[in-house]
Amino acid sequence: MRILITGGAGFIGSHLADSYLSKGDEVILLDNLSTGAKDNLGNSRGNCKLVNGDIRNSELVDDLVEKTDLVLHMAAALGVSTILDSPLESISTNIHGSEIVMMAAAKHGKRIIIASTSEIYGKNPKQPLGELDDRVIGSPQNIRWTYSDAKAIEEATATVLHQSKGLKVTTIRFFNTVGPRQTGQYGMVVPRFVQSAIRNEDIKVYGDGNQTRVFCHVSDAISAVIRLAETESTIGEVYNVGGIGEISINELAGKITSITKSKSNIRHIPYDQAYPFGFEDMQRRVPDTSKIQSAVDWKPVKLLEDIIQDVSDYFNSK
Repeated sequence: MRILITGGAGFIGSHLADSYLSKGDEVILLDNLSTGAKDNLGNSRGNCKLVNGDIRNSELVDDLVEKTDLVLHMAAALGVSTILDSPLESISTNIHGSEIVMMAAAKHGKRIIIASTSEIYGKNPKQPLGELDDRVIGSPQNIRWTYSDAKAIEEATATVLHQSKGLKVTTIRFFNTVGPRQTGQYGMVVPRFVQSAIRNEDIKVYGDGNQTRVFCHVSDAISAVIRLAETESTIGEVYNVGGIGEISINELAGKITSITKSKSNIRHIPYDQAYPFGFEDMQRRVPDTSKIQSAVDWKPVKLLEDIIQDVSDYFNSK
């Protein structure tokens, strides 16, 4: 097959590229390299082409989509820091850019997977979170929620295009996907903690550290994407993809120092010192993945210890 991956030089996109290339498929990567990096493509060879461009370029997107068999739409402005620093650009990319990609896929009758996010659920206290659970979102003046709102509009657009134009779309809500090639530059907590730990620097925990998350290894997430893309019965559906083992951020920091044998101290930083105005956190975020397990017999196999070790090995290799 010929696969188009938007955001293909990014964290998840580059791992998808490796997986499809290993199968002998031809891969085209569309990325403006704003957060992606050519270094992520070091293992990508053979039938792989990188197109430096923006998903808001409708002519370029239409041309690339027309020539492919499967579209994996992974491109997005993501990360709390990115959203708070460039909110208007992020909104434009996540709404207008996604609409262009999906409209092209509908026009040319292409199978498409879109990457959504657990941010969709906002701060819903009901846990674990299932695909039909409500969104609980803070004030619009808390700019952090614009990412959740934009991805919700993207999902709504996908639903409308599926119903009105027969768009062959499956939506994936990723929960804290982690692994090699992910950077802590945009606020991702595991790579940020691991980098500090291997340098024996203070590990900065924002807030009181009692907030909890569940982390998923990127290799498990890639397996989920591929299975869903290959299964026509998933068209028109939305699926959570996440790991197992809820852990507090304080416990995460301690586990990372233990696994990396770090001498780092853990230091708590108030939110108003860590982020600009407009940030708000949620106390828990735990995925219910029973729907995808039932649909394609998928479940995560990597433990948090595996994730931390792989991320540590990646940074040490750098």
